Amino acid sequence: MLKKLLTSALFAGFGAGLIVAVLQISIAVPVILEAELYESGQEVHYAGVVQMVAPDHNDTHGAEARAADTARAAGEAVEAEPTLEGFDWSRNIQTFLSTELTYIGYALLLIAGMALAARSGVVITARSGIIWGLAGFAAFSLSPGMGLPPELPGAMAAPLELRQMWWIGTVVATIAGLAAIAFGKNWLYWGGGICLLALPHLIGQPKAGGYGGVVPPELAGEFVGMTLAISAIGWAALGLFAGHFWAKDTKQPR
Repeated sequence: MLKKLLTSALFAGFGAGLIVAVLQISIAVPVILEAELYESGQEVHYAGVVQMVAPDHNDTHGAEARAADTARAAGEAVEAEPTLEGFDWSRNIQTFLSTELTYIGYALLLIAGMALAARSGVVITARSGIIWGLAGFAAFSLSPGMGLPPELPGAMAAPLELRQMWWIGTVVATIAGLAAIAFGKNWLYWGGGICLLALPHLIGQPKAGGYGGVVPPELAGEFVGMTLAISAIGWAALGLFAGHFWAKDTKQPR
């Protein structure tokens, strides 16, 4: 039985990881590559903003000089216009492998949680597996992302150790809180679960000490939304696959 569940976790994790890897390579990696242009200085945020100044009709020489400077700067910008890299096989293969390993690990955790719930009489199907997957998304992506959103290269951030500690604490608290709400028998469990969900955010995530960075905020916001959406799709698929294989291996209705 244990061998079947481990095999099921491998298949579920591989399937969900494949979906996520394709989405990441297709739509997320190009955004990262664009951010790296800003990080390396090939592209500069606000470089194309022109400040409007009220014209002085008596200052014809100054107007001509400004016009010449603007034309020269525009010509230099065209000549030095950076271009995104093409399809990088090595980089994308690494992205694929790391994504697959990550989601296989998630699948093992999800199957372990299903096994614990099944001991208490919880029936798990492919349909209910989607709910399990979305709960995993809330614990591993959404709740931590409220304090530490996905970051692009060049973004300002707090020290790595502090961020890792807060992320782990948030994941554990969110899992415990969701479990208390889902499987609790009374308001004591439900209230405690809600408190656990809110606790990491009441404590507060580590701060970078200021705002800044070289990446445009519009690009950073696009990346955050894109990353969370990909994660939600991946976790929903993972829950579906894990629930399907669980029901199949344990001979339950699917």
